[in-house]
Amino acid sequence: MTRVYDENGRSIPVTVIEAGPCTILQKKTVGKEGYNAIQVGFIEKKESRLNKPEAGHVKRSGGKGYYHIKEFRVSDPESYEVGQQVTITDVFSIGDFVDVSGKSKGRGFQGVIKRHGFAGGRKTHGSNFHRAPGSIGCSAWPSRVLKGKRLPGRMGNDLVTQKKMKIVDIRTEENVLLVHGATPGAKNGILNIYSKA
Repeated sequence: MTRVYDENGRSIPVTVIEAGPCTILQKKTVGKEGYNAIQVGFIEKKESRLNKPEAGHVKRSGGKGYYHIKEFRVSDPESYEVGQQVTITDVFSIGDFVDVSGKSKGRGFQGVIKRHGFAGGRKTHGSNFHRAPGSIGCSAWPSRVLKGKRLPGRMGNDLVTQKKMKIVDIRTEENVLLVHGATPGAKNGILNIYSKA
């Protein structure tokens, strides 16, 4: 993240996202696959690093492999060509609102206080109850722990979508978008950007 300034000198917090160029690897249509979509590749991979199934898959689009392959639903896949480069300005413009999805930072195994915001017990007078979850069920009925009970466990590393983020600036020479606010995940994480149109 960084900041930019508007014409009135106000500071705007932005996230800088490298977006493309992406190459179209495959078109999917209702007639053949049952739905309309295009498959795109991002961040080129050396040809020597491709295994045979990967090399066969990208043969029609120019033979270049990609580290990240993702499908996006489109209304008319015939308006795209296999091997075509899709750049930022083909899809987005300044002032557009987008949804940004990504994997949140993993926090590992956490207790109920950090994971669910439990208050915990008193710290003094020898209570011996500080950060434990407390009672989790009854004995006679239902004689079990009910599903969905908030307990310790793995936290983070979930798919999170930040909705309605405004595009503040587009820098085509660097292939970057500047969106207002924070996006999910760690630095250098992979994000999916969906147009609101």
